[in-house]
Amino acid sequence: MKTLIEQGRVIDPATGRDEVADVAVAAGRIVGIGRLPAGFAPSRRIDARGCWVLPGLVDLAARLREPGHEHARMLESEMAAAVAGGVTALVCPPDTDPVLDEPGLVEMLKTRAERLHQARVFPQGALTRGLKGEVLTEMGQLTAAGCVAFGQAEVPLVNTQVLQRALQYASTFGHAVWLRPQDPWLGGGVAASGPLAMRMGLSGVPATAETIALHTLFELLRAMGGGATSPRVHVCRLSSAAGVELLRQAKAQGLQVSADVSINSLHLIDHDIGYYDSSARLQPPLRQQRDRDALQAALADGTIDALVSDHAPVEADAKQLPFAEAEPGATGLELLLPLALKWGQGAGGPGPMRALQAVTESPARVLGGALGTLQASCGRLAEGGAADLCVFDPAERWQVTPQALRSQGKHTPFAGLELAGRVRCTLVGGHLAHGA
Repeated sequence: MKTLIEQGRVIDPATGRDEVADVAVAAGRIVGIGRLPAGFAPSRRIDARGCWVLPGLVDLAARLREPGHEHARMLESEMAAAVAGGVTALVCPPDTDPVLDEPGLVEMLKTRAERLHQARVFPQGALTRGLKGEVLTEMGQLTAAGCVAFGQAEVPLVNTQVLQRALQYASTFGHAVWLRPQDPWLGGGVAASGPLAMRMGLSGVPATAETIALHTLFELLRAMGGGATSPRVHVCRLSSAAGVELLRQAKAQGLQVSADVSINSLHLIDHDIGYYDSSARLQPPLRQQRDRDALQAALADGTIDALVSDHAPVEADAKQLPFAEAEPGATGLELLLPLALKWGQGAGGPGPMRALQAVTESPARVLGGALGTLQASCGRLAEGGAADLCVFDPAERWQVTPQALRSQGKHTPFAGLELAGRVRCTLVGGHLAHGA
């Protein structure tokens, strides 16, 4: 179907484009921006006046709960939530049930996702079998099945020798390793260490739980040479000011490392736990204001590459428990874009262009060659590239309520907040995946 998106404000952070123009789509690709191809006759028109036409968002951390929750049709609901939020490509961590450590499971997930004709799913494979930290998975076979990177999700890798071997293997065969830095013994608490956790009687997670893991990781990379011969490492969901400084030093030394931060850590602090609100029971835990300020500054200047939703739909029964017993996680796919812009356009923010870049072009650059034929067009608006884009109405205001969310995960620390801007429609490969 040929589609014409008419007179929207076309914004592409990858090229700096910001103009009112028509966008023509045919055969799943963008065939014209501004100037339409000769003889182009659209069979569908989308009136985008007053709206922004943006590249589809790329989310590096979104759990779909499959395999494992097929009975609840979680894949269907979470993919619908993704495109409702303008997300056209997402990476799902390997901590499913069963774990994504077998090629057959990866192929099944990708096949089921493709049949839904919604967002593109890029699985992250388990670094070790069963995420047990003992035996490395067959990364080559998992890559052939569709995995774009390998990690441990929220399970710390205790054995440093196994980590070293994983990095060496990944370096040899060009695989990317994604790790959330967390010391297994210091990281077992439920809230960030500090006066608030002490007053509330909650077990604390000190910032050193993150920095010790980062020191270990970066020292292993330095021992491997630290340059082009070392593996590509992505640090997932950085949460502390001290961690930001270590990352900044590692990048200055030429280590092949990138990083992301979640929308939760970017906006909230430990005081947002309130009166033991289990919606704010998260991993990593919300830290102090100085940490949030450092994360915002690092994302603004590019030290932190990408902003992620850290989407984790949690059932009501698992949240309606005492804070320390509640399952960590929050919904986020539908909140990623408006919260990114809230940060970018807020006081001291870097502006909407950097905010959009952090959820489009920058995360696509983290994925790099793992995107295959999509590498040249993912996270950007390129003539001849895949028509993955969204039409966003910046003027629409809406309140974050369970009824407003398509995800089965209804719990978020942003519940009740009024947000500015909402996605009107989303195209994936030219297919209208969301909207009228």
